Amino acid sequence: MTSGLPFCELHLHIEGTLEPETIFALAAEQGRTLRDAGPEELAARYDFADLPDFLELYYENMGVLRSERDFEVLAEAYFARAHRAGVAHVELFVDPQAHTERGVAERTVLAGLQRAIEAAGDRHGISAGIIACVLRDRPVDDAERMLDAVLDAAAETGAPLLGIGLDSAELGFPPHRFAGVFDRAAEAGLHRVAHAGEEGPADYVRQALDVLGAERIDHGIRVLDDAELVARLVRERISLTVCPLSNVRLRVVDRIEELPFRALLDAGLLVTVNSDDPAYFGGYLDDNVAAVRGAFGLGEDDLARLARNSVEASFAPEARKRELLDRLP
Repeated sequence: MTSGLPFCELHLHIEGTLEPETIFALAAEQGRTLRDAGPEELAARYDFADLPDFLELYYENMGVLRSERDFEVLAEAYFARAHRAGVAHVELFVDPQAHTERGVAERTVLAGLQRAIEAAGDRHGISAGIIACVLRDRPVDDAERMLDAVLDAAAETGAPLLGIGLDSAELGFPPHRFAGVFDRAAEAGLHRVAHAGEEGPADYVRQALDVLGAERIDHGIRVLDDAELVARLVRERISLTVCPLSNVRLRVVDRIEELPFRALLDAGLLVTVNSDDPAYFGGYLDDNVAAVRGAFGLGEDDLARLARNSVEASFAPEARKRELLDRLP
C-alpha cells in the first residue's frame, strides 16, 4: 500500500501488465504453444539490455491478446493489483497499432477495456480513462488512420478515451513527426501527452511541448540538462510521469540511487511516480513508491506531495480531483 494515500497512476501501459501466468493461461485457452516451457522460463528472459530489447519481447507477448475478453481479463487483473497498491485513478496507455497489425480491431481493444473499467469502478472504486498511444517508430499515415479508428471505436463502445500519447522506441524518432496527428487529436477534444527525455535528449521534451502541445511529459528525466526548460515546466505546472523501476530495468540508470529523482523534486517540478510496464520491470505503483522512498529518504510529507502531484496532473473530472484531494493530509 502507498500509506493509504490516493495516488493517480498516469504512466501505465496496459499491455505491460501482462503477467507470465496470464500469458500462458490465455495461450492455453487459445490452443497455442509458446516458445517458453512455462511462466518461470518466460520471466527469466526479462533481463533487458535497453528499450529496444524490451520492446521485442513486449510485442511478442501481446500475441495472446486477441478477443474483447482477453483485453478485459488483462485489465481486470491490473485493476485488482492496483487496488491493493492504493491506486484511486488510472489513465491507461494502450497501443492500438500493435494490435491492428495482428488483425485485432480497435473496437475489440476498447470494448474489452471498457468492460474492465466499468467493473473497476464498481468493485474497487477506481476511476479510469484511456490514452491511445502512437507508435513513433511506425509511419505517420498509420498514426493518422489509428486516430480516426479509435475515435470511431470510442464513440461506438462508450470507452472513456481521454487523450492521445506518443510511445515506443524514442531515439531517432523525434516528436515533431506527428504534429499533424496531435493537432487533429486536439481538435477532437483529446488531451495530449508524450514520452520524451527518457533515452532521447531534453530537446525532445521541448518538441513535445511546442509542436505536439503535450500537457504532460512521460519520463522526462533528462530535462535537468536544460535549465531554461526546467524553469518553463515549473512555471507552467507540466508534470513528469517518472517510472523509477522502469528506468533501472531498461538501463537508463544502473541503480535507482542514480535516478535524478530528488533533484527533480528540489527543482520544483510536478513529479509523479508510476509503474510503466510493471509485469516486466519488477513492480507496481506501491513497489515504485517504496523504491524511491527508500533510495531518497522520502518522508510522509514527500509522499503526500507525490500523491497531490498525481491528482493535479491527472485528466480526471474536477469533481473527482476534489474528492481525491480531500482525502490527502
